[in-house]
Amino acid sequence: MMNKCLIWPEFAATVNPQGHTYIVESARAGGKYELDFTAERLVESLDPGAHARLTTWLVDQRRWGAQCPRITSEIVEYAKVKRSLLPHVRAARLLCFVAERMATIATATYIHPYDAGAYAWSESTKWGELDILLTYLSDANLIAVSDERIRFKCMVTVDGYRQIAEQENQVATTQAFVAMWFHDKMNDAFEHGIKPAIEAAGYAPLRIDQKLDVNKIDDEIIAEIRRSRFLVADFTHGEEGARGGVYFEAGFAQGLGIPVIYTCRSGMEDKLHFDTRQYAHIVWETPKELHDGLLNRILARIGEGPGRSPAR
Repeated sequence: MMNKCLIWPEFAATVNPQGHTYIVESARAGGKYELDFTAERLVESLDPGAHARLTTWLVDQRRWGAQCPRITSEIVEYAKVKRSLLPHVRAARLLCFVAERMATIATATYIHPYDAGAYAWSESTKWGELDILLTYLSDANLIAVSDERIRFKCMVTVDGYRQIAEQENQVATTQAFVAMWFHDKMNDAFEHGIKPAIEAAGYAPLRIDQKLDVNKIDDEIIAEIRRSRFLVADFTHGEEGARGGVYFEAGFAQGLGIPVIYTCRSGMEDKLHFDTRQYAHIVWETPKELHDGLLNRILARIGEGPGRSPAR
């Protein structure tokens, strides 16, 4: 039996081979995870930043109900190209970790340079990053911090608990925002591909042009993306060129740390902007291909939603 984490080999863990996978219990990875043998070889080639992004995926899967998330080759490739979280998102995640560690709302907890869980939750790879994030939270009055030489004594403030409540609303949502070209040529792709795939995975699709009570459109888009569990961005477009709104909405979601699933019609791959071309797109020719590819990608990356039928 091995005794090191397969993602963070410098940290101790409990590793049990089972069939063609390992079941690993690792504080540095945020808890328990499953890793298949094929994915293990890919994980070994990742840099520390990709290890941290993979750990973020594991932490999120557990927050959304998966007790032992399974890492596949597709998930490893996703971690390799995914953008790292922005500092304010990482700080917000660290805030949640501090709150979870506090025994009561009036009891402090401690963060130190070898705190594996703090690294896992905040997508950090070294103590200097944690130090900066704690300072960020303290300056924003989200936690009260006192320096005790080799560790920090931390307590979440009232403002901190208010922010955590807002974050938990996003974690609990079943909404999936759809960014795409709103044109008759895309109706079949949405009605028989994107929409039923999202619903089959157990989530509720939202296309902003189909919302009945839209106010100022730009504000409404930003608000609904913030409320969404993930975003599906289809980059198919007509002769007039790329849809700037789709790129904006995908980038905004990425900046918030909300997962984005990329799709485009076959034959348009060479028209993708270089900023997004690196991501794995679901390339489709028919609505059925789009449906099947999207459903599988949602289940692999996001996991089952609460509305998914056991019979599916």
